[in-house]
Amino acid sequence: MGILTGVLMHRTGRYLEIIWIGTIFMTLGFGLLIDLKATSTLREIIPFQIVTGIGSGALFEPPLIALQTLVSQDDTATATATFCFIRNVGLSLSIVIGGVVFQNGMSLRAPQLRASGLPSNITDQFSGGAAAANVMVISTLQNPAQKLVVKEAFAWSLRNMWILFTSVAICGIVATAFISKQVLGREHTETKTGLKREKQVERQ
Repeated sequence: MGILTGVLMHRTGRYLEIIWIGTIFMTLGFGLLIDLKATSTLREIIPFQIVTGIGSGALFEPPLIALQTLVSQDDTATATATFCFIRNVGLSLSIVIGGVVFQNGMSLRAPQLRASGLPSNITDQFSGGAAAANVMVISTLQNPAQKLVVKEAFAWSLRNMWILFTSVAICGIVATAFISKQVLGREHTETKTGLKREKQVERQ
């Protein structure tokens, strides 16, 4: 999708439509992931991931191009660095906040896990911050009913996380309404920056 959107922008000079499509597909993909259950099959999981991937992949480059078209050439480097910094911060926050939502969900499901007859040491492995690290422990459970209860707890906790991400993606759709439309040009204008350029300006 990253390559495809790059080719489309190069040939058409348009980026805003790609951003719209990307945010819509990403929101739709996260919304579909909310519907995943403990018994969901690969036939459901894979198409949902493909839809989400299409949306995420389409948003790799177009937002940066949109930003660069709206700033002067002298400020392009600053704008690009700021954009990359904000994107990295957003990525880090999404991992942390999403992880907290998931962990809280598993903590809330702890009473159901205990009620299923799981030993306390196993229940502790599926609670809070330890849950994600011990997901492989599910395959070691011998009781099918207990295994299903644990899987349902994981699915419910992940569902809360997908709801959060879907809500944020909807905010992204709203934000695209404020991006101005520009047609990319094919002419290249060289702009000299850096210390040598500053010294030349000072001499003039």
